[in-house]
Amino acid sequence: VKKVKTKIEASEKGDWIMGRGWHQEKWFSAPEENFGAYPTHNSISELTPDNPVILFHASGHSLFANKKAMDQVGYSIESPDPKGGKVIKQNDGQLIGVFEERAMKPFRDAIREHIEKYGEEELKQEYLPKMTSGEMIGAFCLSEPEAGSDATSQRTSAEDKGDHYLVNGTKNWITNGKKAGAYVVIAQTEPEIRHRGINAMLIDASWEGVTTGVKEDKLGIRSSDTCSVMFQDVKVPKTHRLGPEGFGFKYAMQTLDGGRIGIAAQALGMAAGSYELALAYSHERKAFGKPINNHQAIAFKLADMAMKIEAARMMVYRAAWMKDTGREFAQAAAMAKLFASEVAMETTIEAVQVHGGYGYVKEYHVERLMRDAKITQIYEGTSEIQRMVISRNLIKGLKHLPMQ
Repeated sequence: VKKVKTKIEASEKGDWIMGRGWHQEKWFSAPEENFGAYPTHNSISELTPDNPVILFHASGHSLFANKKAMDQVGYSIESPDPKGGKVIKQNDGQLIGVFEERAMKPFRDAIREHIEKYGEEELKQEYLPKMTSGEMIGAFCLSEPEAGSDATSQRTSAEDKGDHYLVNGTKNWITNGKKAGAYVVIAQTEPEIRHRGINAMLIDASWEGVTTGVKEDKLGIRSSDTCSVMFQDVKVPKTHRLGPEGFGFKYAMQTLDGGRIGIAAQALGMAAGSYELALAYSHERKAFGKPINNHQAIAFKLADMAMKIEAARMMVYRAAWMKDTGREFAQAAAMAKLFASEVAMETTIEAVQVHGGYGYVKEYHVERLMRDAKITQIYEGTSEIQRMVISRNLIKGLKHLPMQ
């Protein structure tokens, strides 16, 4: 990642987020449908790997996942193949410092990585250049009206027709749903053997029978493009299957394990961002003749917030480090996601409390962070599911996680 001097300015206007950035004397600006997040440190900050202020594309692509967007602000991650036919490699440990501290939603586009790892050569040639260049983004379709936490209860079917599958079903809560050019869809081929009969396949958004629902009107992360995706008699060539027959459920679980680190980092960023805003406000606001942070009631809130954020940060960093170094990281990811999301919710609520009445209005951004934080306890596995994962591993005999 290159260190460059880039400045970002942004402000929220109701449900619209206006952003503009400066790089090499050139300004650019865009409303929420193009850029969906803004810095937490006042209105202008320097963009460096140590103090990253990143504009996130509302389609669900962060600047670290979209090469075109990265180039706009001077960051670059080079593709191993100059023709763009390979995945842009990501390192969670290196990028997690960028994902957190920003109080915004980072969306990781793992679809390219999965095509590279599990797709046939024909699939790689067709989709990787488009995804690497930023021309196309992907979406992961797992959740359904009847299959949320219980991912084994897939109702979307992929009937084996010899040289292709015939896919029918509906997927809910799909990030990038309307803007994606391709979907990785988890579907049931052999229901009699339950999860062992599930497949993962890449479906092009332009194919006949693929439609999307309306954009969801959500409590938080409102710049995220979230909708239902419907499949009606969609013919999917078997060359578009990812991995061997029956690999879909294992693929989905691997995707969720890695995604939980990203959500934990997101939660950590929200917590840290709301804490920084509360701390700054506590210096400015006076009550009974002195700054409110000179009152023990507020000072103790700030102390608890800082302590929990530091603990969450260590857990998130460790999970990312374990993944990067090839260790088994599912337990660490579940713990980090569970703890960081709870810290995010607690901290954003307290940040609103520190702001008092001002925390309840949109002029002060802590109310947005409180709304955004709730989703981190729900998606990529609810907090209840994380406790289920953690407890099962403990019962199996996993006692300690490595520190080095």
